[in-house]
Amino acid sequence: MRLAFWLYEGTALHGISRVANSMKSVHTVYHAPQGDDYITATYTMLERTPEFPALSISVVRGQDLARGASRLPGTLEQVDEHYHPEIIVVAPSCSTALLQEDLGQTARHSRVDSDRILVYDVNPFRVQEHEAAEGLFTELVKRYSLEQTMTEKPSVNLLGFTSLGFHLRSDLVSLRRILKTLGVEVNVVAPWGAGIEDLRNLPAGWVNVLPYREMGPGVAHYLREKFGIPSVHGTPMGVKPTLDWIRELLEQLNVVAGEKKLPALEMPPLTDFSLDGLSAPSGVPWFARTADMESFSNKRAFVFGDATHTVGMVRFLKDELGMQIVGAGTYLEKHAEWVREQLEGYLPEPLMVTDKFQEVSKKIEDEMPELVCGTQMERHSCRKLDVPCMVISTPTHIENHLIGYYPVLGFEGADVLADRVYTSCKLGLEKHLIDFFGDAGLEYGEDGSERASNGHAAVGSSGHQEGDGAQASGHEGDAYGMPWSPDAEKMLKKVPFFVRKKVRKNTENFARENGEASITAEVFKKAKEALGG
Repeated sequence: MRLAFWLYEGTALHGISRVANSMKSVHTVYHAPQGDDYITATYTMLERTPEFPALSISVVRGQDLARGASRLPGTLEQVDEHYHPEIIVVAPSCSTALLQEDLGQTARHSRVDSDRILVYDVNPFRVQEHEAAEGLFTELVKRYSLEQTMTEKPSVNLLGFTSLGFHLRSDLVSLRRILKTLGVEVNVVAPWGAGIEDLRNLPAGWVNVLPYREMGPGVAHYLREKFGIPSVHGTPMGVKPTLDWIRELLEQLNVVAGEKKLPALEMPPLTDFSLDGLSAPSGVPWFARTADMESFSNKRAFVFGDATHTVGMVRFLKDELGMQIVGAGTYLEKHAEWVREQLEGYLPEPLMVTDKFQEVSKKIEDEMPELVCGTQMERHSCRKLDVPCMVISTPTHIENHLIGYYPVLGFEGADVLADRVYTSCKLGLEKHLIDFFGDAGLEYGEDGSERASNGHAAVGSSGHQEGDGAQASGHEGDAYGMPWSPDAEKMLKKVPFFVRKKVRKNTENFARENGEASITAEVFKKAKEALGG
């Protein structure tokens, strides 16, 4: 039944494909009924690359099952002949799990060298996208990484970058720029763009860098235990977190430099990180102190997404833009405890942990914050509620897979986030004002007089041009002070804060004109209908 609704986390196949489609000379064979290779359409639609997804389907048919036959060996041979991959990953489906097929035994009946086949026997009923992706990445590293001599110059492995992530390719560019400024080389990026030879060379890197909580920790743990490579796990999302991340990275690299008796790396001037080499690397600290941004301290925000981006966005909104956090949540239950620890002291209420988008939508409707940072599902919910929303986490919309450069990590990522927050809130305000005031002033002439439908200024019965409606009626402010029921007050709170006072006044005027002694939920609804709200 859950498949009838949107899901925050994709299936195990989605996770497997995110890793396999990121790598060179890796092909996935999915053993499933015809039509289950939906990931091909998803990848082709969203990922802005010229490559076609490296995935083939080994069809499971009823007549084959009746004969005790399998198409898997033949499919493996065809893939080997046409694509010549270095490794073929065999992925099980729900159907093969129900049938309890031994894919390892079946695959051995093909003429493909068994050393070039990896049967990733994950349970598709119990394991979802992120766990499947992390598990496959770890298995590949365990299989291929070899003892290596460390690179002569300071170098790092950038782990966790995959296809179909949230702005991951732009994040990769942003971090590469920072590393180049520090004088640090990139040994391997994986899984994105990596081949089998790259996995073998992972132990040559001085430090592993893992900006994402969901992808890479298993690999980092293995490389630490097997080869003694230290790791930096922080996420440089925002100006201060980026500075902290750089300092931690330099500290780890200098430990290795000391062991190799090499000069220590030093923090360069901050201007070196900027595009022009003259100004500050990010405009956020200055921008947050401008008069235009001071009003954001009164704006309320709700954040929901994966673990990494939920934590990073809450801290960015609170620490760097001064916004009020009314709540936050994640759909990744396995990482919920980590998120709670990271956001201790930031949330006014317990962390929301759910994989049902309807519950998140209800929370947003109850709070009616001035900004929601979430997934594509929250974007959809907020559109119905007329609440400004910016997507900050997978699952994403096609507009979050862009050709251009839009990082969310590093100094440049902080600028992108600040711009997105600002425009989301301001454009939301503009829309609400247009909705409330109609043509937003377009019905007035250059001198401020009201225009009639023929374009001439409207004239009142006295022969004078009519001014503001409230002033002309002589009732401005007369209706304040009427009692409101709790239900009516609750409904009023769902109105955007910047027009709430106006709505209260108009509702009370309506109630007085219709002989009502107080504002109940029913009176509020009638007023809304009568006033065109």
